[in-house]
Amino acid sequence: MRVLVVEDDRRMADMLRRGLTEEGYSVDVAVDGQDAVWMASEVDYDVVLLDISLPGFDGVEVCRRLRASDLWAPVLMVTARTAVDDRVRGLDAGADDYLAKPFSFVELQARIRALIRRGASPRPTVLSAGDLQLNPATRSVRRGDVVIELSAKEFELLKLFMQHVDEVLNREFIVGHAWDFAVEHGSNVVDQHVATIRRKIDRPFQLEQLETIRGAGYRLRLEPVPASP
Repeated sequence: MRVLVVEDDRRMADMLRRGLTEEGYSVDVAVDGQDAVWMASEVDYDVVLLDISLPGFDGVEVCRRLRASDLWAPVLMVTARTAVDDRVRGLDAGADDYLAKPFSFVELQARIRALIRRGASPRPTVLSAGDLQLNPATRSVRRGDVVIELSAKEFELLKLFMQHVDEVLNREFIVGHAWDFAVEHGSNVVDQHVATIRRKIDRPFQLEQLETIRGAGYRLRLEPVPASP
């Protein structure tokens, strides 16, 4: 089994290399994000142990670039950061697990074994509706060859619609699946987000695809239609 340790702290990197080697793993070490991406693209690793705080670009960006390059070795984020936002960023970028420093080497071994048993994650399916495409792996949206920039919440909401193409979704369903908090009764937060998404995916192309079904909710058509004059 081959492991890539991405860690800029030489002492920590040496400790991990030594401990994992004694357990029978073949271990390579990268000390920055650029080397990590290059090494992971050259070698088929069974697990990548990835620190978030790295010189150059950080571990989250490393993970994002690996997934965007269709490299799906299991990634275990190993970092001193314990804030929820940091964990979420890592997992959203494609990490498979998260372990905060200081950690028990026994627990690290257990998590590595679990990831190896699980194997490489399959690349998420690219969602499409007509020429509109949403890639969950790279968190990108495009219509034809045009890249569309969405906020994190807009992306999640559009993904929900694209998972239910040609279905009418009412506001209660949308709130329950796209928000992790209770939206006040009568709030127009859903309507505001839908309007913003329309301005980005439909109007610049003179198309209508995300439509309002009066009295029922919203629907993303399988195919867009020309916008009304």
